Amino acid sequence: MAENLEEPEFKVIEEYEEFEVRRYADTIQAQVASPLSKEVSPSIHFREIANYIFGNNRKTQSIAMTAPVQTWEEYGENFMAFTMPSKFNINNLPEPNSNRIKIMDVEGEFVAVLKFSWFSGSARTGKFIKKLQKLIKAKALKQNGSPKLAVYDNPMTTLPFMRRNEIHLPIDW
Repeated sequence: MAENLEEPEFKVIEEYEEFEVRRYADTIQAQVASPLSKEVSPSIHFREIANYIFGNNRKTQSIAMTAPVQTWEEYGENFMAFTMPSKFNINNLPEPNSNRIKIMDVEGEFVAVLKFSWFSGSARTGKFIKKLQKLIKAKALKQNGSPKLAVYDNPMTTLPFMRRNEIHLPIDW
């Protein structure tokens, strides 16, 4: 998935032995959510947003795929988001046909980033989230938002050891 795909703009602010701090620019995302209590496969969320960018929108306009696909839990819901290509702004993106897809202006932020490969299932991701939380605490950094899983490669076509995954943990900086 990540080959030749646009990624959100960021600047590396600080590099530590096991993680780095990045400053991300403002972005626009297409997001979909479902209640945490409801068992929903991530592939359902993925298909909903993919349908939107592949032309299932009010303008029947295709939008280029970007990386990463982000997932997280917040406010009692599961979220998935695709960042929109930088050529778009909130006013020139086509309106989704589905009322489940929300187009969101996302303010730039500082995030601690822990990179990992192989699989990104919830148990494994949870271990990396806890590891990053310990690492930032050891550096006296403060988490200020929900951790996000950022998946850069198509898990259906990329060998596990070649996958690029990251935990993004919003922090005060």
